[in-house]
Amino acid sequence: MTSHDLIENQTPQAFAGAQRASKYIETAADPTEAPTLRTTTEEIPSIETDAEPTTSVAGVDHADVNTIDVDTIDASAGDPVGNDIITDDFSAAGRGGEPYPEVDNVDLGTLSITEAPRVARRGARGMLAKLGVKMRPGAAELAVIDIADRQHRNEDVVRQATWTRAVSILVANPKGGVGKTPTAVLLGGILAAIRGGSVCIVEVSDDPGALTFRTEGSPTRGLGELVRDAATISSAGQLAGYTAPQSSFAAAIGSVGPRLRLEAEQVTAIANVIDDYFSIRVMDSGNQPSSTAFRAAVETTDVLVIPIFDAGDAALEAAGLLDVLRAAGGKSAELADTAMVLRLHDGRPENPQVVKRVDNILSSYRIDHVHTIPYDPHIAERGQLSLGKLGPDTHFAITAAAADVVATLQTNVR
Repeated sequence: MTSHDLIENQTPQAFAGAQRASKYIETAADPTEAPTLRTTTEEIPSIETDAEPTTSVAGVDHADVNTIDVDTIDASAGDPVGNDIITDDFSAAGRGGEPYPEVDNVDLGTLSITEAPRVARRGARGMLAKLGVKMRPGAAELAVIDIADRQHRNEDVVRQATWTRAVSILVANPKGGVGKTPTAVLLGGILAAIRGGSVCIVEVSDDPGALTFRTEGSPTRGLGELVRDAATISSAGQLAGYTAPQSSFAAAIGSVGPRLRLEAEQVTAIANVIDDYFSIRVMDSGNQPSSTAFRAAVETTDVLVIPIFDAGDAALEAAGLLDVLRAAGGKSAELADTAMVLRLHDGRPENPQVVKRVDNILSSYRIDHVHTIPYDPHIAERGQLSLGKLGPDTHFAITAAAADVVATLQTNVR
């Protein structure tokens, strides 16, 4: 072996990749053209995300959590609720399968708020949600959620309404004992509770009424004293001395003892003083629509609320009041056309034929705003009324009526 052979054998060999690459070295004698880019219509496979695993559960729906037998849950069975299991869907249709709204038609303030998907909190579905299987609420729970949503919407209507002056609500029905005072107290209380106060409930009946008896507290001064001193009131603090503050944040002004018969000019003077320091005035009227006090109350109000029971006399008296107002024309007729009726229930038996007759009367008088207030033991006690003691159904119904009143005020007050 020569020295040349020894040197050649000691030359390090290139690794395999380099040897293969050497075959692709271009030379001037054999140039290679750049390859042409090729487009493709093949669909790019979607990238799988780390979606939360779902579990198929059989035999479990609205049962109570405490009665579920875990051994009866068949994980191998099909999904009994179909699409009730929630997954993270970021497709073009948006979360929950709902299409994204058009930006041009949506308020940007609300568009920026993302509504969280509804997840079951009760029953078997709620238990599974706690275990990590997010499930949509069942029918019963959805009904409860829907009521809560409507309550929030009604509260928003009441809270966000504004006017450029004080507004007034008149609660009236010539028939006595149909719930005028409870209606005024609870309607004013709901408005004050939602709006944070600035609501005054005032008695405008010819003679002393029951407002002080049905409201909280034992004030030492009331309507009679305010009539005497109305011309001297110059501050909210001074006016507060004639009120009974309520837990709802409303203020009530009723009679605390004997007083003189209320006249038209006194009703007007009281209304002017209250409107200087409160945003909303709710008036509890008497039983004489022909009196000067009642006519003055009509002239200083913006919406009429008529409480009735499902009884013939209460409905006929309400119809008679509407006839009087429409015959008077002008503002009185407008109040009659936009009047609201609250159908109260005090627990007494109601004849189905009479109820149907009341329905026909309301329909014939073109009453578009009718709300049913369910029976409530707290109202039936005929004592002091507190919002916190109302049943949830009653609270919901009165809130809906209050929202309707506010919507009517926004139409009537220009």
